[in-house]
Amino acid sequence: MLYTYLGFFGFTLFVIFYTSYKLRKDKFTTSQGYFLAGKSLTGPIIAGSMILTNISTEHLIGMNGSSYRNGIIIIAWEVTSAIALVIAAIYFIPKFIKMGLTTIPEFLERRFDSSIRSIVAFLLMSSFVITLLPIVLYSGAINIESVFDFSEMFNLSKNESLIYTILAIGIIGSLYAIFGGLKAVAYSDSLNGIGLMLGGLLIPAIALYQIGQGNILDGLSSVYNFAPDKFDIIGKPDSVLPFSVLFTGLMINQLYFWGMNQAIIQRAFGAKNLIEAQKGLIYTGVLKLFIPAIIVLPGLIAYYYFQDDYYNTPDLIYPMLVKKVLPSYLYGFFAAVILGAVLSTFNSVLNSASTIFCLDIYKKLINKNATDSKLVKYGKISSVVLAIIAISVAPLVAYAPDGLYQLLQQLNGIFFIPISSIIIAGIFFKQINTNGAKAGLFFGFIFYILTTFILNIDIHFVHLWGIEFVLNFLIMFFVSHYSVGLQEHSFSKENISNEKQWANVKIYGAMLILITISFYFFLS
Repeated sequence: MLYTYLGFFGFTLFVIFYTSYKLRKDKFTTSQGYFLAGKSLTGPIIAGSMILTNISTEHLIGMNGSSYRNGIIIIAWEVTSAIALVIAAIYFIPKFIKMGLTTIPEFLERRFDSSIRSIVAFLLMSSFVITLLPIVLYSGAINIESVFDFSEMFNLSKNESLIYTILAIGIIGSLYAIFGGLKAVAYSDSLNGIGLMLGGLLIPAIALYQIGQGNILDGLSSVYNFAPDKFDIIGKPDSVLPFSVLFTGLMINQLYFWGMNQAIIQRAFGAKNLIEAQKGLIYTGVLKLFIPAIIVLPGLIAYYYFQDDYYNTPDLIYPMLVKKVLPSYLYGFFAAVILGAVLSTFNSVLNSASTIFCLDIYKKLINKNATDSKLVKYGKISSVVLAIIAISVAPLVAYAPDGLYQLLQQLNGIFFIPISSIIIAGIFFKQINTNGAKAGLFFGFIFYILTTFILNIDIHFVHLWGIEFVLNFLIMFFVSHYSVGLQEHSFSKENISNEKQWANVKIYGAMLILITISFYFFLS
């Protein structure tokens, strides 16, 4: 157990000291310094932070649990991200950065009006605090508890131990976001990202080495031959993630997440310039192609070891696999990696939520003359309040019936599809006006809740995303056409900068898309 503690505290303290050293000369007294890292981030730092904001224990536990139960078909959640990142790098980010945006709701005010900015800001804060953050905290607590077994150590029940672990993770994660702003989040993410890649790859590598009796490729062959159906990337029409969703709602969700989601795109807003922002997105796309080795392959290996023993409790499978294959002297390092992944997503999303509150709600609705120092002050206060709400909701995630990752995606649809509809409409369709956008937002919100959670329509929820997206546009065009006397809003020309784009973004983007398509070609 000594090595476990040494590994855990050694890596965790190293990240803290490194981050503190990098920020020793920074003074977070301006809103740009606090919320946008002083516009100082480079491509590699942006990519590392984006990956760590995206990948957390809800992926390690939820995605591996889903692949154990459903097979490799769920890889679509990951590899299609690369295509969305290319589109975001070429079309979305140049528009947003040239407008000098700090938040996504700010774009909606420029394009439509201030009320739609406030509505979307509230919806985004709700999606962060009520869905994403609690799931991140709960899944992180499961993993940390599985390594240290606090329930046995302190003579507590499993539920009590999880609650205390959630509280501890929430407090530590909050400190990063509250005292260091986006820059502290980004620098700690870059180190934790290296740890996640190393620690995450160790699990399948050691397992396959053991299965193949010293040969990793033989181990992979044995896992494949044991259950070849699990490696069918196309799957069946009634599978948990049918292949057909790639052509309906999945890409819409990916475009929103990587091109319009404040928690992700805020890293690009903090870039030194447009070139570094575009590089950051393309580098992230490259990393996403390697992530399935960490959050999909271990679930397939777990099926080789445990068969259907945990079919009804798939979220337990990843901790079980870790305990089975990882040498005890590496437990501490792995626990530190898990904690880093949890903290990264938690503090990143918390920072984005407080950014939205301060700039899109507090400054717009409460105190229009707020100074930079006051905005930073309320950014810290709002982080504390939002963290308390997320920590309070987290224990309720235990009642998720279909696994953590599936729950997260279903809940995300409440917010993501309506918001992505009006942002895409605002960028590409001048005919859609403010009334049309509001009608589409309201319709999409109600439509998804009714069809997914109340009426229980027998259509896959990702297909419902696609249907909703199309219906939203029909509603927006219809209402805009028959809204008499409304003025179309246009982007203010004086706010458009002449930022240069990365010359190679389209070349590298095309290569990334071809590699993504080849995944399906070779695994089908």
